Amino acid sequence: MGVAPKRVTRDQLAGAARAALGGGRRLDGVERLAGGTRKGVYRLTMDDAPTAIAYLWEDSENYWPPAAGDGDLTDPFSPGVGLDLFEAAHARLDDLGLRVPAVRLANRDRTHCPADLAIVEDFPGESLMDLFGRDPRAAEPAMTRLAEALEAMRRYRAPTYGKVALIDGGGTPRGTSCEARALDFALACLAEAAARDRRVAGARDLLEERLRVLAGAVRPRAEYSVVHGELGLDHVLVDSNGNPVLIDIEDLMYFDVEWEHVFLRIRLHGDYRRLAVDGLDEDRLALYMLAQRLSLTAGPLRLLDGDYPDREFMRGVAEHNLNEALALVRAG
Repeated sequence: MGVAPKRVTRDQLAGAARAALGGGRRLDGVERLAGGTRKGVYRLTMDDAPTAIAYLWEDSENYWPPAAGDGDLTDPFSPGVGLDLFEAAHARLDDLGLRVPAVRLANRDRTHCPADLAIVEDFPGESLMDLFGRDPRAAEPAMTRLAEALEAMRRYRAPTYGKVALIDGGGTPRGTSCEARALDFALACLAEAAARDRRVAGARDLLEERLRVLAGAVRPRAEYSVVHGELGLDHVLVDSNGNPVLIDIEDLMYFDVEWEHVFLRIRLHGDYRRLAVDGLDEDRLALYMLAQRLSLTAGPLRLLDGDYPDREFMRGVAEHNLNEALALVRAG
């Protein structure tokens, strides 16, 4: 039972599961898990009860309409898609001592199916977001360890900014600094959102001016930490020992730590205090807050151009962040 992948057959997944988990097992069930927008995420259940997760990077599993710059590894903000990015991010986080799902099989030569494929350890319980929402006290140990993981990511120093896969592979990123790349990204998001919403279009000049003023206030700095990029508690699972497990890691990059903490503030609201740290640069926080509000407006609006199923939720994300971006301009 379960939902079949879009273009990968159950027999293909069965062969991959046997290769990953042992040839004597039979695949009993395939269940598509909610939440993924750029890859298919499926829970595989074997006949002797063990489960695993299959990641499929295949065009039909990607809900995002194509856009200029897709696949440009020199851009830290290009979408993270593919096994190469996953493996580089996994290696970096594992090297830092952080908990990530163990990889049972990684297959890029399409031996098993017509897609880049990874089969990884499953954590079938609640995400940290669900656990925290249900019982904050029970989630406290995992939250404490997540704060420690974030500190380990913050302490790491990379030679430059950019996608982990690019920099660890000896590549060179586009641009001159984190703040310059963030400004370019924010201006692109602003143009995209303005093309889809008249309220953004009406405030475009004010928003652009505000972005440039905020960027101009940022002082040069060269401290590049490990940044997940979308670290909401829904991207953190909890293992049987109460350790946080980071998932959806393909966008991992070396960047200003403030980028991570702006996203955490947006997602956690008042509960951010549990993960807050001292010593962040207020000018970078201000620029990155407006940049991410614009990203979280433009991205969902573009996603709605395609066939993403949970449309009301995505409209709500865009509407909320649009209003927050406009409020930042009025407040400034």
